[in-house]
Amino acid sequence: MTILTYRPSSSQSRWDYDVFISFRGEDTRKNFTDHLYSALVRVGIRTFRDDEELRRGNMISKELSKAICGSRISIVVFSKGYASSRWCLDELVDILHCNKNTEDHILLPIFYNVDPLEFQNQTGTFAEAFARHEERFQTDMKRVEMWKAALSEAANCSGWDLKSVPNGYYAMDSCAFSFRF
Repeated sequence: MTILTYRPSSSQSRWDYDVFISFRGEDTRKNFTDHLYSALVRVGIRTFRDDEELRRGNMISKELSKAICGSRISIVVFSKGYASSRWCLDELVDILHCNKNTEDHILLPIFYNVDPLEFQNQTGTFAEAFARHEERFQTDMKRVEMWKAALSEAANCSGWDLKSVPNGYYAMDSCAFSFRF
């Protein structure tokens, strides 16, 4: 069992959020991400989730990039459909950029009902997703290659493997988030 000890940022912090959650909504919103978000908020962690925090009328990509760079921790919930979403992949690229360029930005991957090796090796549903991206973005293959590299890099980060946990609520116990104040 992995335990994360983290002290939420104070009101004088340079961070806008303690945590940014990146996830594929249709895969995890109702069965895991909602539980994760609620648990973090319940203990006083300032958490960005796109459906709660995006200001209506603003450019979504700019708002997401600002929220990512303004967050102390990025939790990426990898699921079977994560790689099929260009929005998720763009978020991941931004998260890795912040992680490399800000020494105290933390990336925490959660592998929800997927094998981390499938991500790293981009096999199965991930290979299918990238085949579709290659067709769709034929004139922007640099972007597709950037997504592939980001996915491989993130898969190498230490995180939680929840593929054997049948219920999103109980998966929270597997992560054993422990926040000290």
